[in-house]
Amino acid sequence: MNSPDIGEQAISKAAEIGLESQLDKSEDVKVYLRANPLDLMQGKVQSVSVKGKGLVMKKELRAEKIHIETGDIDINPIKAALGDIELNSSSDARVLVVLKEEDIQRAFNSKYVIEKLKNLEIIYKGKPVKIEVNRVTFQLPEVGKINLKADIKLIEQNQQEQINFSAIPEVNSHGNSVKLNSIEYKNESEYNTEVAKAIIDNAEEILDLRNFELEQMSMRIRRLDVKPGKLTMEADAVIEGFPDTKV
Repeated sequence: MNSPDIGEQAISKAAEIGLESQLDKSEDVKVYLRANPLDLMQGKVQSVSVKGKGLVMKKELRAEKIHIETGDIDINPIKAALGDIELNSSSDARVLVVLKEEDIQRAFNSKYVIEKLKNLEIIYKGKPVKIEVNRVTFQLPEVGKINLKADIKLIEQNQQEQINFSAIPEVNSHGNSVKLNSIEYKNESEYNTEVAKAIIDNAEEILDLRNFELEQMSMRIRRLDVKPGKLTMEADAVIEGFPDTKV
């Protein structure tokens, strides 16, 4: 097996630097560019593969794994030689995102979400009621289902309640987010419906595929797979350009 051409290595490294600049944190990011050396001089690339582990992007959500695989792409060879990868035309790609239960759980209890769940106002029996949602527990207990549980405080009444429900995650009509349907409550509470809505809105915001989009990239989910402890999204993507890779 032939070793990678030095041009491939240089452009791949530039792409890695550009990608990492968009992440809050990453454990490992690797870009593999495949091209014939002569074609590369003309800006023709057979494919680009991006493999990332432990990537933290928007909403403080960690992805266990992200894998992006493009088809043929056409780049500006002169700019690429200077470490700036500019696409001459858009490229189609396939994307795989794997989320672990504990990472989604951590995102629910991040500063970003906790602040949103303080002093919420719900409408109960036609009147506004202020609530505070405390620690949220997110679980992927079985195939095709999620569980959400939270302790809530009714502020004016100084009353503690707990909400516990399961839901079936499905792709929304736009193909860009996970929607929670078929809600089943595990315990009876007169506040269930309104409180669940507030928690579900945040769950759907966290599980929005656009949290994982890079600059100049749009994605559409084509398959959602929920198994115990793990949620996997497969998506089609259109890439208009790579992140700024000038080094």
